[in-house]
Amino acid sequence: MGLPGGMELIIILVIVILLFGAKKIPDLAKGLGTGIKEFKKASKEEDKPELSNKSDNENESDKKEDRES
Repeated sequence: MGLPGGMELIIILVIVILLFGAKKIPDLAKGLGTGIKEFKKASKEEDKPELSNKSDNENESDKKEDRES
């Protein structure tokens, strides 16, 4: 079973318009885009503390070595 062809996509689009109405579709797309944008932002923010923690840990270990010397 492959991807839907042109006629199937048109039928799906008509059904979506009938279910949600033409006015709600842009709002749904905007909400979906905002959600994806926030998800990407949160995943990037989650990665950043790990990188800063590594550099903080390295700086602390360097300071300990300097104190011991």
